[in-house]
Amino acid sequence: MASTVIVFDFDKTIIDVDSDNWVVDNLGATELFEQLLPTMPWNSLMDRMMRELHSQGKAIEEIAECLKTAPLDPHVISAIKTAHSLGCDLRVVSDANLFFIETILKHHGIFECFSEINTNPGYVDEEGRLRIFPYHDFNKCSHRCGLCPPNMCKGKIIERIQASAVSEGNEKRDKGHLHNIPLDMT
Repeated sequence: MASTVIVFDFDKTIIDVDSDNWVVDNLGATELFEQLLPTMPWNSLMDRMMRELHSQGKAIEEIAECLKTAPLDPHVISAIKTAHSLGCDLRVVSDANLFFIETILKHHGIFECFSEINTNPGYVDEEGRLRIFPYHDFNKCSHRCGLCPPNMCKGKIIERIQASAVSEGNEKRDKGHLHNIPLDMT
């Protein structure tokens, strides 16, 4: 078991850009995206944009190729590989989507470095269209966090990761510190 867990955001952290905007802009859907942005939640908007790109004849392979061109600092790749080789448990907590994240991480040869990816589900349906859904189904119930968007509370995910930590000690105070770890979600 790794002694150190490192949790990464994806957009503007592992990669230098927002992956959603990268795809929308590079595949020529910016105008429609900006038109629809004020009218629907982000995940619904991205699912709609994938439907639009599919209807324009953009194949899933084109989306994948676009994702592979997203800028990623080589130092980030090196840092991820080094942390993994040192035995760190690397995880992603991101409001992007699984298809985008997996495509980029695999392209750069670092997908296997991560033990867990917490993000919005994304899959290719039987018609070849990318579907994107929220991590939390905010139509059924709210995660009740005022800081996060309705589809994903990163704080709740981090709390779950922290809850899996094990601390050993011979006194009560040796174990109590795990419950007092502050979360800086800025």
